[in-house]
Amino acid sequence: MNYLVAVLPDRLQAEEAYSALEKTDFPMETVDILGRGYKSADEYGLIDPQQKAWQQIRIMAFWLVPFGFIAGFSFNAITGLDTFSGIGRLGNQILGGLLGAGAGALGSFMVGGGAGVAFGSGDALSYRNRLEAGKYLIAVKGTEAQVNRATRVLRQFEPENIQGYQGE
Repeated sequence: MNYLVAVLPDRLQAEEAYSALEKTDFPMETVDILGRGYKSADEYGLIDPQQKAWQQIRIMAFWLVPFGFIAGFSFNAITGLDTFSGIGRLGNQILGGLLGAGAGALGSFMVGGGAGVAFGSGDALSYRNRLEAGKYLIAVKGTEAQVNRATRVLRQFEPENIQGYQGE
């Protein structure tokens, strides 16, 4: 399935673009308008990348934090490091475990999508920002030929952005 997303500045242009597609006998069940009064980003399925990243971070932390604790504890037990002599052998092993758990948490954040959470990324976020700014999106899904035909029709409305995607 292929997708096309065009960003239009106002509701009037979005409705005109939708009507133009309709006049060309385009299958309208594959066309959606996103914006105020129409589908929202959530209804359409534009997943918030930060929400997805936090979910991935939590899944990874579920495994990495305990594994990191066990690895840190074991490393200290095997090597016999005496980092803080005042807390004894078991205290040093627990400290090694806590440091290992911290490393697991940091690893889950970095690998699980922490950069996306910290800096924002992905087209879905830019589309969400445009919707929040009062813009409208025309989203078309279909075959490559349908997306190409929709592109020709939508270009005449001079969208702020028009982007095609290939899906699964």
